[in-house]
Amino acid sequence: MYFVCRWREESPFSKRVVTVPDTTVLDWFRRGWGRDDPRGWIESELGEDVYGLDSIFEEAQERHLPPPETVDELRDLLNEHLWVEGDDDGTFIRLGEHALRVRTDDDEVDLAYYFIDEDAAAASPDRLAYLLHDTWPLPADAAAPGAVFEHGVPVRTVRIAPSGPEAVFSVRLCWDPPGIETNLDLAGALVFPGLTLPGFAARLRAADASDTRLWPHDARLLRALIAPDEEDAGVALARYARLPGYDPSPAGLDLVSAHHEIHRETLEMMTPEPSVGSLIRLDAHIVQVARYIDDFFGFDQWFLFDTRWAAANPDLARSLLRYAAHWDPYDGVTSK
Repeated sequence: MYFVCRWREESPFSKRVVTVPDTTVLDWFRRGWGRDDPRGWIESELGEDVYGLDSIFEEAQERHLPPPETVDELRDLLNEHLWVEGDDDGTFIRLGEHALRVRTDDDEVDLAYYFIDEDAAAASPDRLAYLLHDTWPLPADAAAPGAVFEHGVPVRTVRIAPSGPEAVFSVRLCWDPPGIETNLDLAGALVFPGLTLPGFAARLRAADASDTRLWPHDARLLRALIAPDEEDAGVALARYARLPGYDPSPAGLDLVSAHHEIHRETLEMMTPEPSVGSLIRLDAHIVQVARYIDDFFGFDQWFLFDTRWAAANPDLARSLLRYAAHWDPYDGVTSK
């Protein structure tokens, strides 16, 4: 079974992925029930502390609660005794037969953690492949021209070219998304129909300045990173690793629409080199940047990929788009 913690981790993907020997979520909790040192046991099992997870085991000790015998009993115990913050609607603890998904916050950022059994991982790679992926970078292979990719995930559309079967997708995962309350109140990835990654930069740069005022923030930031006459979106996105801080947007991004002006302001913010620890991978049909911020936040990420990459890696592509759309990969599914 897999455990994943989506938090301020040292991983370039800002998540910790470990395996445990148990077959089911219920088995893992039963094995931990009655441990003398719940936090120490969790750290030994899962690599590090998991915010709030020890609370269920501590409550079981203090109240002499018997271990759960069924998934329904475990669900009732979790809802009663697992510590989560900000759960005003009672929707942050989600347990099905094959997966547990929990959302909370550590008073600085939101985080989520997951227990996913092997049956779930095998049955839903289109939802779980990216969540369970822990090796940098993502694969770079691409399909032949004309390949088709259908994603079925909510995305935000930015039109800068005539519609067509190809598209470029932008997924930025950050700690302070503009206009969004918290880092897990997700708005979804961007899609630019009618384009592939080669030639995308020129189209984005040449977009009518007045139209850009209506674009989502990430589209405007990406345009600001592109140099005049630049054709390679990868080189442009690599500049993202030279922006400092957890909120790396130029102050004039919402006010200045002329490309040369906002690009100049963006350059003035940049450090001479990418921050130490940042990772950049540039390929023809996918660009990946893990920008190292500091030892508190760790990394944030930005992925640009097109239909040809997505068609060659459909489960990774769909699950990455879903990762940017909702903290729970099973959101909208009745029970998992």
